[in-house]
Order: sequence, then C-alpha cells, then structure tokens
Amino acid sequence: QLQLVDSGGGLVQTGGSLKLSCAASGRAFSTYAMGWFRQVPGKERKSVVAISWSGGRTYYVDSVKGRFTVSRDNAKNMVDLQMNSLKPEDTAVYYCAARRGRYLYEGPDEYDYWGQGTQVTVSS
Repeated sequence: QLQLVDSGGGLVQTGGSLKLSCAASGRAFSTYAMGWFRQVPGKERKSVVAISWSGGRTYYVDSVKGRFTVSRDNAKNMVDLQMNSLKPEDTAVYYCAARRGRYLYEGPDEYDYWGQGTQVTVSS
C-alpha cells in the first residue's frame, strides 16, 4: 500500500511558475506508475501528466505540453510537477496518484492511490 502527500500549490500570477511535489510512503515505490490530475468544482477529475515507473516514459495532455514537466526520484519516493507559464485555466486542485504497473495510465479510474490534493490558483 502507498500513501501520497501532495504539496506546493499556491497563488501565482499569469505567466508564473509553481512546483508541485508528491511524497510517497510505502514499499516498492519504483514499481508504481504515477500521474497528476486536476479538478475544478463541478467537473470531473482530468489527467494532466503521467510518468512510468522508471521515469522513462511520460504523457502530457495537449494543453500543458511545453509548459509542464513531470519527473520522479525513486530513491527519494518523490514525484514533481514543474509548472511554468501558468494560465488562469490551469486553476484547479491538483492530485497525484499511483498504481502498480509498468505502463503509462491516463484515466483516473486506473489509479488506486491518491494524494489529498493541493490548490493551484492562477490570477489574470
């Protein structure tokens, strides 16, 4: 079993940057694929990025390509999401998620473990 703690959210102006972190506790973190999702009130949770268990493969939703970068450090049980050139439409609660597996997984239903979420607000 894995426990995830999200951090790093906050308020930033358009064009600014934030770095989200997800700290995992539990065994065999390196066997888990990870993802970041975001959700705004009244809407479903949507995939932002995904990273394979080794970090060798990544997925980015089109709206964040070139602006967001996901990385992981299996020795530290950490996954980071560097967000640059932020836009008001990036405002949401961001969640990291984990599941065992060697592939990339995009759908929220494919993940078993979730962080508590961290609020990102981008002002115009």
